[in-house]
Amino acid sequence: MRVNDLEFFNRLLDYRNILYICHRNADPDAIGSAYTLAEAIGGTVGIVDDCNRVAANVIDKLNIPTVLCPDPDDYDMTVVVDTSTRGQLNDLKLKKFCLIDHHATTALLDDAEFYIHEEATSTIEIIFRILNAAGVPISPKMGLAMITGIITDTGHLKHANASTFKTLSGIMEISGVDYFDALELMAATPQDISIRIAMLKAAMRCKVERVGDCLIATTNVSSYGGAAASMLTNIGADIAFVGSVKDGNTVRVSGRAKRDMILSGVNLGKLMEDVGDKYNGTGGGHSGAAGIDAECPLESLMSDCKEYVRKLLAGEAAESLLCSEISSAYPDKETELF
Repeated sequence: MRVNDLEFFNRLLDYRNILYICHRNADPDAIGSAYTLAEAIGGTVGIVDDCNRVAANVIDKLNIPTVLCPDPDDYDMTVVVDTSTRGQLNDLKLKKFCLIDHHATTALLDDAEFYIHEEATSTIEIIFRILNAAGVPISPKMGLAMITGIITDTGHLKHANASTFKTLSGIMEISGVDYFDALELMAATPQDISIRIAMLKAAMRCKVERVGDCLIATTNVSSYGGAAASMLTNIGADIAFVGSVKDGNTVRVSGRAKRDMILSGVNLGKLMEDVGDKYNGTGGGHSGAAGIDAECPLESLMSDCKEYVRKLLAGEAAESLLCSEISSAYPDKETELF
């Protein structure tokens, strides 16, 4: 059942033992959302397997208590935050749960006791509204976690809108936290040598295709797929797909798109959901950042992602027009960057 902001808050007050669960590889938006609700209402922040580097640094610097791989049966209510599929929870069995999420699509609504689901630049934006509706003050630690979540989920504000900046201003005004404080926290995140190696390998293996004026970059790495996709868009790609082979037969594709592509009609969240359904996998995310997990050949999954974009941008005749300029210099449609 869909509820409004104040009703969501008041319903949670009926429970004494609440678990706020974050998706795997939890980011600062997920951690910040769970932590802020736990501080405002009470409860436990749970992580299904791991956090990304920035989120781990937020947890460390703010001394946020977390529980790894919690059992929802030990709690009266589980609040699923910033999560759109069960696959993102490693198929964790949820007994009784509610949901708060900002992704374009979610597969969890039907089973939720109650929920707030709407598109926003971050889940934190919705959390801020809930706290305002309930008249809950925001402490400096809460504010710092919230601002960091917004900055990272908007690609350092590249995908921000007027509502994003209004929320940021409100958080800073209420909590007394400066924007610089969040930037300093993120700058203190250690840069592990493994991620630097992964980025270099991603660049060396990268191939690029052209559809009109759009450059689609593809590559593969064993880890840090999302970071690699962001790196490729930062150095020139309009859309990037990065594939990884995970445990067992599971493969993952992470996608990133520049704002111009989003304004042209590209929605990676929808793309990943549609392609994921073809392989009985789990896919979704945002217009500019999304991913798929499935059990299939990685090459097939990557190919379908590219084909989806080709048809979207250039119509059914796109195949005959691909790489018109690149192919004049190279015999293959896909061109090695290095």
